Amino acid sequence: MALLRRRKQPDSDPHPDPDQDPKPDEEDDKEQKASKKSNKNGKIKNYSCLDNCCWFVGCVCSVWWLLLFLYNAMPASFPQFVTEAISGPFPDPPGVKCLKEGLKAKHPVVFVPGIVTGGLELWEGHQCMDGLFRKRLWGGTFGEVYKRPSCWVQHMSLDNKTGMDPPGIRVRPVSGLVAADYFAPGYFVWAVLIANLARVGYEEKNMYMAAYDWRLSFQNTEVRDQTLSRIKSNIELMVATNGGKKAVIIPHSMGVIYFLHFMKWVEAPAPMGGGGGPDWCAKHIKAVMNIGGPFLGVPKAVAGLFSAEAKDIASVRALAPGVLDSDLFQIQTLQHVMRMSRTWDSTMSMIPKGGDTIWGGLNWSPEEGYSPRRGKRGKNDPESPTVSDSASEVTHANYGRIVSFGKDVAEAPSSEIERIEFRGAVKGINVANNTCRAVWTEYHDMGFGGIKAVAEYKVYTAGEIVELLEFVAPKMMERGSAHFSYGIADNLEDPKYTHYKYWSNPLETKLPNAPDMEIYSMYGVGIPTERAYVYKLTPAAECYIPFQIDTSAKDKSEDGCLKDGVYTVDGDETVPALSAGYMCAKGWRGKTRFNPSGIKTYVREYDHNPPSNFLEGRGTQSGAHVDIMGNFQLIEDVIRVAAGATGEELGGDQVYTGIFEWSEKINLKL
Repeated sequence: MALLRRRKQPDSDPHPDPDQDPKPDEEDDKEQKASKKSNKNGKIKNYSCLDNCCWFVGCVCSVWWLLLFLYNAMPASFPQFVTEAISGPFPDPPGVKCLKEGLKAKHPVVFVPGIVTGGLELWEGHQCMDGLFRKRLWGGTFGEVYKRPSCWVQHMSLDNKTGMDPPGIRVRPVSGLVAADYFAPGYFVWAVLIANLARVGYEEKNMYMAAYDWRLSFQNTEVRDQTLSRIKSNIELMVATNGGKKAVIIPHSMGVIYFLHFMKWVEAPAPMGGGGGPDWCAKHIKAVMNIGGPFLGVPKAVAGLFSAEAKDIASVRALAPGVLDSDLFQIQTLQHVMRMSRTWDSTMSMIPKGGDTIWGGLNWSPEEGYSPRRGKRGKNDPESPTVSDSASEVTHANYGRIVSFGKDVAEAPSSEIERIEFRGAVKGINVANNTCRAVWTEYHDMGFGGIKAVAEYKVYTAGEIVELLEFVAPKMMERGSAHFSYGIADNLEDPKYTHYKYWSNPLETKLPNAPDMEIYSMYGVGIPTERAYVYKLTPAAECYIPFQIDTSAKDKSEDGCLKDGVYTVDGDETVPALSAGYMCAKGWRGKTRFNPSGIKTYVREYDHNPPSNFLEGRGTQSGAHVDIMGNFQLIEDVIRVAAGATGEELGGDQVYTGIFEWSEKINLKL
């Protein structure tokens, strides 16, 4: 019998203890499933940058729509209720106040907007502007600036040789009251004044916005668009349809000197003038109420043409060096601004006029001894403005030195300044800018020798500013000199002064023969306003602007007039009081050679009082250059004159600065 082999027992017991867990594998499976489920529920997702951006945009939009809903749901009077709870009850708007007094619309009103505040729209353009027919390129939302910046600059620029439309481009002014009521959504220009005039009965039949293309020279607005003829016809129509009542003209900013040009044009014989005859203004105009008028120019225009800067832009350049000069979004920002603005002939209308006689020389200026004011001065109070104790320690500025290369030059005695003549200097070849034709400015035609010559002359007064600009931008100034003049007439009977280039300069032309007409100079004061600059050379680089304001130049005292390379005086932040007020304070006061018929003139200054909180918006007592258009006192003065009042009934002159004292320091034959 075969032997039976026993199978070897396995190491593990095949019969486990009944006290032990009979199904360990099943338990493990349950634990694994529970663990997976737990991990799935508690898993932390990694969001991409795009996801985060979408969530952020969504949150911002949700909050925005919620706030917009709440704003529309709240009562219309709620913001005013909150503001009055904080700062006290609001006064009645000027229109309501005058209506309660029984004032009504009487004289037709004509508004003349200033530079950059009037809307411009596209009528013809290149392919990059397809779909934008009659859409605003200037004013409104400015959407095309960031959508297509290079194309926008191309269409906003004029021809560099003719100062007119480039081939294939037609940009024209917006017409009607909407042309300049708001500059951008929520930023009013004429809207508040128009609304208050409407309170006393004005409407479009007796209000007219004399919109024009503010980029063009004044005479070219007639050549291209017949704008001056349209203004003449509209004024004649409004006077005829309002029972023969003369018009009240309200120009603002550059519109002031534009209308000064108009008053000479309308009476001059055709074809240069409008052929209205020597008594046209006497028959059709009751008063000209000039708001923030740069009669004698503004130093700010010099900085803009010389280096595409002003005080604010210079401060930005100091905070973020190189940003405005760099190829930002494929556009060299300042270079393109300079290229574009230098094609606008109108900017040259605001170069300071009168030379050293008006603005001062190396060693003097009319505002000599000026110190920043602290606190208000009462109406017609002859006492000097209040100044802080530290203001007396400030070194007074040499305002006559409009451009100085270095703070030491701006403060040095004139006998210690060594100047090397720049006129006739050899400009040479500017190698650094040979590749920059896409952002061409006339500095690209200047060599290093020319740039060095400008800096080595060291200081420029108003009498030398025109020659400086002719040296650095000869093509621009060649166009400008055909349309504008900046001197003082020795003999106004000289036939040469019948040319239109002199008509916007009050020192080279006569006021019309209209003894019953009134002229007002209305402007804000109490705000530091640019008067002179400290410059330095910019380090050489590709496509660079060689000069810039030296923002490191400051006064030792906080109350000084020199801050961030800019000397300031009293004014409305844009126009110094001297430029806005001199002609009505002295040049036209009484019968003078500039005012042979003795038109009455009034100086009305409005002391700046900023809003006390953000709920007041831009305020109702502002003296700032544009915000003054919402100044209740100024609006009330306008309504009263439009309703028939005279300057004497307004109270005559209203002065807070030393404009009469400054005017007396100017030695001008009258």
